[in-house]
Amino acid sequence: MYRTFSELKKDLRKNIQQLKKVKVALLGDTATQFLNIALKGTAINEGINFEIFEADFGQVSRQILDPSSEYYEFDADYTIIFESSHKLLGQYYKFSGSQNAFAENKVNYIAELYRTIQSRTKSRVIYCNFPGINNQIFGNFSTKVESSFIFQQNKLNYLLSAELAIKNDNFFIADLLSIQNKWGRDFMFSPNIYINTEMVLSLDALPVVAHHMVSIISSLEGKFKKCLILDLDNTTWGGIIGDDGLEKIQIGSLGIGKAFTEFQHWVKALQKRGVIIAVCSKNDEDKAKEPFEKHPDMVLKLDDIAVFVANWENKADNIRKIQQILNIGFDSMVFLDDNPFERNIVRENLPEVCVPELPEDPAEYLEYLYSLNLFETASFSENDTERTKQYQVEAQRVIALESFTNVEDFLKSMNMVSDVQAFNSFSKPRVSQLTQRSNQFNLRTIRYTEQDIENLMSSDDHHTISFTLEDKYGDNGLICVIVLEKKNEETLFIDTWLMSCRVLKRGMEDFTLNTIVDIAQKNGYKYIVGEYLPTAKNQMVKDHYKKLGFTEQEGRWILNVDDYQQKEVFISTK
Repeated sequence: MYRTFSELKKDLRKNIQQLKKVKVALLGDTATQFLNIALKGTAINEGINFEIFEADFGQVSRQILDPSSEYYEFDADYTIIFESSHKLLGQYYKFSGSQNAFAENKVNYIAELYRTIQSRTKSRVIYCNFPGINNQIFGNFSTKVESSFIFQQNKLNYLLSAELAIKNDNFFIADLLSIQNKWGRDFMFSPNIYINTEMVLSLDALPVVAHHMVSIISSLEGKFKKCLILDLDNTTWGGIIGDDGLEKIQIGSLGIGKAFTEFQHWVKALQKRGVIIAVCSKNDEDKAKEPFEKHPDMVLKLDDIAVFVANWENKADNIRKIQQILNIGFDSMVFLDDNPFERNIVRENLPEVCVPELPEDPAEYLEYLYSLNLFETASFSENDTERTKQYQVEAQRVIALESFTNVEDFLKSMNMVSDVQAFNSFSKPRVSQLTQRSNQFNLRTIRYTEQDIENLMSSDDHHTISFTLEDKYGDNGLICVIVLEKKNEETLFIDTWLMSCRVLKRGMEDFTLNTIVDIAQKNGYKYIVGEYLPTAKNQMVKDHYKKLGFTEQEGRWILNVDDYQQKEVFISTK
């Protein structure tokens, strides 16, 4: 599914006027001109317009440490630092201290660069780790010699994760080491090209590397895959359940069944990480569910499936049903099916859905899917593990609503309760994640990392509010985020208002505004100002402030606090 470098280069000719512009600084210790092209082309195919500042190679330290450099004048949203293993080896040879301390010294240098960037900008930093070079000084014994380059390089890659990425919310790693492990060193690196051009990445590797870098930025910009939709026969297990019966489908630890078992383990791990798992199968529903309920070797269970659709209708139409229940964008869905005909039907009818071209041999499914890096994420919270249950419960609510003659009676029956709090250390990961994931009900679409949330928590110029929502059917978790900025003594500006689409039409919008007005009144503000910044995905909230009673003035929406009448809601506060 990767485009070639030549194709990415041609993609630069596409019309990108309507794409969101993101400013990226590219700093490297080797030539990065072709990486620049690959990044721009890949971003265009992800629906983003990269404006890139590319420094001359070898200027990483100068650009970052000099406050008057072109890098700071550019004011990047993201900074990609690409330091190569080859230059690292040269630094190792020249290192004047004890070579046992080389990795610590290097990671301290990288930490200094990161702290300098953070003290002067709001740029997020993407740092490339180091693909292996085995200089064969100690051979296999190098893993036991602390001063060997291989030992120090392995230690450095570990420290990048353990000392920098984990502890700094705006520091992300582009895992070039894993790319090399998957694709091979000869694929990644051409000695002849490096010696003659100072390029350490081959033309074949550039699209893969660019895809991984752009995926990090895309996830931080709210563009990522949320849902995996599975076909069943010959995709999730071997054989056809309706023809072969429960005992004869292929799954377990023997033969080709092992491939399907390991595939299910991968899906299960994605589900635990928070990816929504759905089923779309041409089958009788009772037969389709039977392996999940009765087969002893099934890894996946019905509890792992958020939406289960099995019938004989068109799969594109069934995916539309799944989308309506989940209320997420088609572009956040991945559909896996072994049948080329079914794949093409979905591609033709739902072009936004990602439909990988699965190999014919199920033994190759996983390695192929690993190579695509479909489910990149820039955050993880404990709430993610509850996502499947939340969507299963939401389906129950949809069914229950159909039994009521009016919505008001339904809302009263739900016994809804919300926990309203300022952001805190417990909610910080989930709040950050919601700002990155929410696209439809998001008035200004501002993305925050955990470090940004930390800054807001300690700011004297902001009020922060998080809302949970639970009812008799279950707990939705944290579903609404508000950031209020103090503009002056009279005015509060709604910097961020976003909500999970799972809780729409339950009065949560009115409950949230009541809360905002309460804060304004308690702190002596006379006006609340809102703003709608349109994106390709948030058209549903275009008239949000108008519906809530705000008055439009010069592109912004004003609410007079003194004139506000509390709205009736059926949500109580914990």
